[in-house]
Amino acid sequence: MEIELWPLDRPKPYSRNPRKNKRAIEKAAASIREFGFRQPIVVDGDGVIVVGHTRLEAAKQLSLEVVPVHQVSDLSEEQVRAYRIADNKTGEYAGWDPELLGEELRALKASDYDLMQTGFQLASSVSTPTPLRRRRQAEKRNHRSVQRSVMSGFSVSIDWRSATAPTSTSAGLHGASCVPAS
Repeated sequence: MEIELWPLDRPKPYSRNPRKNKRAIEKAAASIREFGFRQPIVVDGDGVIVVGHTRLEAAKQLSLEVVPVHQVSDLSEEQVRAYRIADNKTGEYAGWDPELLGEELRALKASDYDLMQTGFQLASSVSTPTPLRRRRQAEKRNHRSVQRSVMSGFSVSIDWRSATAPTSTSAGLHGASCVPAS
């Protein structure tokens, strides 16, 4: 795969991008600031973004001068269109192993690593747990954040509206928050 550095204004946003990513830009910018630009923006032969709209906006927010870009030339127009959708959609099928997530977060916390860098926001309190199914139903009705217990010392608060649509740059649940359990 060939990756080039392009000036920030050279990749062109796809005007029909169905993905709404404004809420993810700040998180993507924080990720790029902490870890560097690890996933290139992918563009078609005309320089139109196939995947990476959020990363481009994050780069603008960070006032970067150049961004890494991979230009695809071996996909048909239909494949490019399908890839735009698939890149965002496939992440929605991934889930979390609460025990392993708790272990990873505890290890980071034990080393005094800023858990905000994981994409989780620290919440100030933990609500009384209720069965997950009832909380999901309540969330769908009331559009409020719900909380789910993560084993051994953490509770994860998930905004189910955004958790079902993570960004392509995020391996985590967009809109989730994490606090030590009391």
